[in-house]
Amino acid sequence: MPRRQLLPLLIISLITLFVQPLLAQNASTNNAASIRLRIQKLNTLGSVLYFAAHPDDENTRLIGWLANERLYRTGYLSLTRGDGGQNLIGTEQAEELGLVRTQELLAARRDDGGEQFFSTANDFGFSKTFDETFQIWNKEKILADAVWVIRNFQPDVIITRFPGDPRAGHGHHQASSLLAQEAFKAAADPSRFPEQLKYVKPWKTTRILWNTYNFGSANTIKEGQFREDLGQYNSFIGRTYGEIAAISRTNHKSQGFGTTAQRGEMYEYFESLGGTPPRKSLFDDINTSWSRVPASRKVQELVQQLQEHYNLAHPEYSIKKLTELLTELEGLGNNYWALQKIKEVKGLILDCAGIWGACLADDEKYALGETVHASTHLVVQKPGLSVSLLALKNGDQTESFLSSTTNLSYNQPQQIKTTFEAKTITQPYWLAFPHQLGSFTVKDQKLIGKPEAGNLLPQVIATLSIEGKEIDYIFPVTYSYNDPVRGEVNNPIVIAPPLTVNLNQKAIIFNGNEPKQIEVSFTSNGHHSQADITPVLPQGWRMEPASFSVDLEEKDDELVKLATIYPSSNASMNDSLSFEVRYRNGQNEIAKSIRTIRYDHIPRINWFPPASARLSKIETGVSAKRIGYLPGAGDLVAASLREIGLQMDVLSENDIMHQDLQQYDAIITGIRIYNVNDRIRYIQPKLLDYVKNGGTLVEQYNVSGGLKTTQIGPYPFTITRERVTNENAPVRLIEPQHPILQYPNKITADDFEGWIQERGLYFASNTDSHYQLPLAMNDSGEAESKGSLLVAKYGKGKYVYTSLSFFRELPAGVPGAYRLFVNLLAKENN
Repeated sequence: MPRRQLLPLLIISLITLFVQPLLAQNASTNNAASIRLRIQKLNTLGSVLYFAAHPDDENTRLIGWLANERLYRTGYLSLTRGDGGQNLIGTEQAEELGLVRTQELLAARRDDGGEQFFSTANDFGFSKTFDETFQIWNKEKILADAVWVIRNFQPDVIITRFPGDPRAGHGHHQASSLLAQEAFKAAADPSRFPEQLKYVKPWKTTRILWNTYNFGSANTIKEGQFREDLGQYNSFIGRTYGEIAAISRTNHKSQGFGTTAQRGEMYEYFESLGGTPPRKSLFDDINTSWSRVPASRKVQELVQQLQEHYNLAHPEYSIKKLTELLTELEGLGNNYWALQKIKEVKGLILDCAGIWGACLADDEKYALGETVHASTHLVVQKPGLSVSLLALKNGDQTESFLSSTTNLSYNQPQQIKTTFEAKTITQPYWLAFPHQLGSFTVKDQKLIGKPEAGNLLPQVIATLSIEGKEIDYIFPVTYSYNDPVRGEVNNPIVIAPPLTVNLNQKAIIFNGNEPKQIEVSFTSNGHHSQADITPVLPQGWRMEPASFSVDLEEKDDELVKLATIYPSSNASMNDSLSFEVRYRNGQNEIAKSIRTIRYDHIPRINWFPPASARLSKIETGVSAKRIGYLPGAGDLVAASLREIGLQMDVLSENDIMHQDLQQYDAIITGIRIYNVNDRIRYIQPKLLDYVKNGGTLVEQYNVSGGLKTTQIGPYPFTITRERVTNENAPVRLIEPQHPILQYPNKITADDFEGWIQERGLYFASNTDSHYQLPLAMNDSGEAESKGSLLVAKYGKGKYVYTSLSFFRELPAGVPGAYRLFVNLLAKENN
């Protein structure tokens, strides 16, 4: 295949990297020491792709060392975005948790110097074997994604985090290694995924290694494995790689992975999986010098001169030589490394000149089709330089914002008004279309692998003349504001549908045939939003009113309407409510909602899921009227139980310690409270006294590691890592007549239909004889487990510990989960 065909794709992959907005707090890379390190990196032409399954699987110490000590281009391919995990900082689950973890990974890469990539695989939750994983992912599809990333990134070395066997634990982990090993071979084979070859060429990686490990109870390090010492101190950064790793890994806050820095000798170990094994270095027999690029002798000389003559006090003295280097690199054509170093040199020129640039919108949100008003700001912060703005165009270069050349004088800010059409909503590209359980739907091949699709958002291309050299830089359009606590905050702008429709719950729960009143809010995201909105309901369901007329004049105007839904007598597990929007201009669409996720450690996230809710009809009696809820790591259980009419009081430690708890028919503890609440060992005796005096206590799952106290129940039991991952796994009622399965609802096998993602996790074992174990379940081919539900009399009351995943099932509106949970709360079945 002619090499010239590679240029368009490579330019696309580099285009957003010339200038990055500061969207989160991260270490500066444009100070004089960092610039010196980046100049040194110009002389290293080697690349490494780290390969695993989830956010947090990556070895941040190794990535930081490869990128900043060995100066290789280093990437991390996380097959999933972590959508199926748990959340320690909020209530986001599924796609929203994936959005949070995507940004946490990008923040981690800003700290350790790596680049981030993803496949289209969806993290559907825990699996136990690679076979189970591949049944859901579609192995060939995800393999194609991995091959695509390899052919684009062109790594010399691939490193996996896990082996492809049970030692890896999680089935996703096993699958990631097997996919890496197969992609290692397939990427070099032109007969595999030939449809990719109109954009890329086959790529042969020299070797693939497994980065062995010793953590938890798993030790895969063996005598004789190849090893590298990562204990060096980087003077340019001012940190060891153990410190860099800790800072990077601490970005994984939704997983509670704050990490303490390490210093001193630190070895990483490797086992060969393919290609020639290393002997002295990870890059044995790999040419990482400019001699791998034809006709690059002049480039080598210029880089050497830059290193020798760099002035730490005056980085701007290097600009002349950098512009010469850029010209030489541009003369090398479509060569992969020439294009990569062009990007690096352009960034160096900008930083050596102290040029600050940004395109800032006047507002944070615009409606689709509106005009985005923004200003491009430029200031040259180093004296004695010849800098001018030659052209300023929008991202697709169809509109120019500059009528003549503008000279940029030292420390004299320039501001140019710019306008854009809001052409597409700012929906994360992998969520633009409905997706299956195993993978997201991405229709544009060129987007696969990218963490985000920044080039789809408004941006300006500024053509600058710097010391006589014309260079294009790209500035994304962002919105900046001052927060009284955080200071300046810069976020991506939001382009939204003209009108969004929001419901305050994902599932609307009906107890029997009684109608239910809900709130529907309509928000104008632009000016003059006029539309008629009609609910779309399954057969047999009815809503009053049957339509809504909306006429909102100003941006952010909101109209809240009450509606009554009448359930069908023949409800199904798949019933759902959505809305159709008919704008007065004649356009129709299925309504979208707007969801905003805010955390201080990542940029603000907005996305637009369908304005819909599951319609769930259950038949349940009432077992408790007033319930206290002591939050744990964050879940929606309390809000979900309110949906069926239960009074839920959210409790604090002070409430537990000083209130009369007997006013509550039952108390529930939130998920993982024994992992995240440092005061739980003092709270626990009060909870058990409440049970002893006649109360009902229901404790939800905790993980086995990091417990704040081992005295969880009134009698001993052990929390394990055992779980049942198949949400359709058969459930055996060991004691069908057990009171907890009888009142107020008679629980049968039918109540375990329609569950999502899993049955339960971190089951109990070694249970004291005081506990009754009414349920048993298991994944296929495994021994039956009785640790999902423990019930015990204690004093006058009832204690319940459950590892069933109610935190997923209740917000999803699973009828049987509601019926069983109501039974757990009942005093009458002690």
